[in-house]
Amino acid sequence: MDNGDEGLDPITPLVFLSFLQHQSGRNEELTSELDALARQLKLTTDINCNGVDGDAEEDGELQTDGHLCYNPRDHVRDLQPAWPADEDVLRNVAAGLIEIADQLENRMVAQAAENLINKLQGSPLQHWQTHLSAEVDRMLKAGLDPWLEQLPHERVVLVLTMTLVKRACEHMPRLLQGLFSSALQCMATLTAR
Repeated sequence: MDNGDEGLDPITPLVFLSFLQHQSGRNEELTSELDALARQLKLTTDINCNGVDGDAEEDGELQTDGHLCYNPRDHVRDLQPAWPADEDVLRNVAAGLIEIADQLENRMVAQAAENLINKLQGSPLQHWQTHLSAEVDRMLKAGLDPWLEQLPHERVVLVLTMTLVKRACEHMPRLLQGLFSSALQCMATLTAR
């Protein structure tokens, strides 16, 4: 699976998945889609830099190409001090993002999710990232609560993107696979600004 996550930490897709799984049990179709996505991510995502086959160097060690292996601890240090990155840690990081998302104005998020769903239904998959980015940008420009503006830009973008995807997928679970990859690309683009 191409996560399209250039510029994002390797742990981000797993945190995003955990965020989406939070309280998804109410919708059987969405739960099924999330389970399929989890299986794909666990086969293709290596949060410990060990490679899919497990032959790569340990994290933090020099690779044969002269680069240091990426250390995912750097991404979540301010969100969750405990490590290693097991499922409990991922759930805790996602829970912190969920707390932020819960405090977003529901009306604004609901309208953005409805706009996104309408755009996605009539658009090819290759345009989904553009539509998602446009809705996140629109929400950022509409103004956020003052306490949200105090948070790092990257965290606000992550929460807005994850919240929109979750809301859209709650209404149309079949969008999950394509929207997940588009969301990772969107987050990478918007957080790089």
